Amino acid sequence: MKTTLSAQLGQQLHLTPALLQSIRLLQLNGLQLEQEVRQALENNPLLELHEEREDSAATDTASDALNDTAAFDELPESSMWDVQGSSWNAADEDRMARIAAGESSDPQLRVLNALALELDDADLAAAAFWLENCDDAGYLQAPLAQLTQLASARLDRTAIDLEAIRQRLLHGEPAGMAAVDLRECLQAQLTALPGQVPARHLAQRLLGADLQLLADHDYASLARQLGAELEDVCEAFRLVLSLQPRPGDALLQESDAAVIPDVVAWHADNQWRVALNPATTPRVAINAGYERAVAESSGDASQPLREMLQEARWLTRGLSMRYDTLLRTARVIVERQAAFLVKGEEAMAPLTLKEVADTIGMHESTVSRITSGKYLQTPRGTFELKHFFAVRLEGASVSGQAVKAMVKRLIDAEPAARPLADDAIAGLLSRQGVNIARRTVAKYREQLDIAPARERRRQAAKPQLARVG
Repeated sequence: MKTTLSAQLGQQLHLTPALLQSIRLLQLNGLQLEQEVRQALENNPLLELHEEREDSAATDTASDALNDTAAFDELPESSMWDVQGSSWNAADEDRMARIAAGESSDPQLRVLNALALELDDADLAAAAFWLENCDDAGYLQAPLAQLTQLASARLDRTAIDLEAIRQRLLHGEPAGMAAVDLRECLQAQLTALPGQVPARHLAQRLLGADLQLLADHDYASLARQLGAELEDVCEAFRLVLSLQPRPGDALLQESDAAVIPDVVAWHADNQWRVALNPATTPRVAINAGYERAVAESSGDASQPLREMLQEARWLTRGLSMRYDTLLRTARVIVERQAAFLVKGEEAMAPLTLKEVADTIGMHESTVSRITSGKYLQTPRGTFELKHFFAVRLEGASVSGQAVKAMVKRLIDAEPAARPLADDAIAGLLSRQGVNIARRTVAKYREQLDIAPARERRRQAAKPQLARVG
């Protein structure tokens, strides 16, 4: 075998530990960052939380705008940070105490604790009965009729009253508890999903169809059976798969529904201002005395401290990069989507990751990392930064998200007795200079969790029939 030598030119990116640290810090959400900083403070004695001087606001200069302290200046009024909570009075506490004294780790007792402020003692006893007869997955352990008869005799309640309490559990938190079977469990979860849920309506119809076709992933047969597009059926199926078939497991997991914004934007002096939220941006510094001592030390004995100093520098630089990138990205987003912040969804402008990346002089992947799991609080509400990226509608100067909002506005304004069909909506949008196909209207309508015109007409007719009856 003949041996040959060859030279090849090429470029290769070498990721240093400092760069890897910075990249990892970019993609952490607020809670993960807090845990990361807390662990670093515990493990590295050279680090300390940096406390801003009281006179920092008074000594604000033009040069300060270039460093990280500028991100925390001129925060809006404290009302911007208010988070809705619960007020507990003595009577409520007494009722809670009757269910469980002190804090309990029993998940069923936690459900009853949450219901205690809404239900009286008799209804709580009925709720406790249903929960006692659920298995670990959250389903009733015996036939519904049998349990209803038993509860009626034990609690002296009518079957209608007992079923109302079971429905309260079924559609409560977590949704799907006390269901008789998988179909009822998932249907309750779909109904309980907050806000507008893309494909929810079609997903409800899927669950009402042959579950065996669902189990077999027979999308084509389901599409024919439901008279829907194959692509829409697949999207609805993905929504069904995202549900929790064992709602009882959710009781064992701690969750915090409150979203703490990473950035806040507010309007003042005829301009939009953006600042980082100090609560989610811990500022870590290296103790100056320790740093000097380590720098002046020598010998093998000081090697572990020098390594700690290097790690501390990586962390502080990585945090500075995170905060700078987050603030610059948020400023560009607020600037580009100022019309949305004033007028709403129909004014959402087309915006891509690449456009923001080019503006701030960074790579598209960096913008993707810094906008994932980060939230911006505005006068219009709190949104994930990803929410502000909208795809441009093909052949138009508006975003698909804006057109979706237009579809919703037209349906909201339609006569109840004569709902607009998808092709009629497409025609109305065409008059406004937005040309989209009927199928696109149907897709947006499904994403808005709005039923077809035929079903909307049927739903509008029900109250009239009830009044006639």
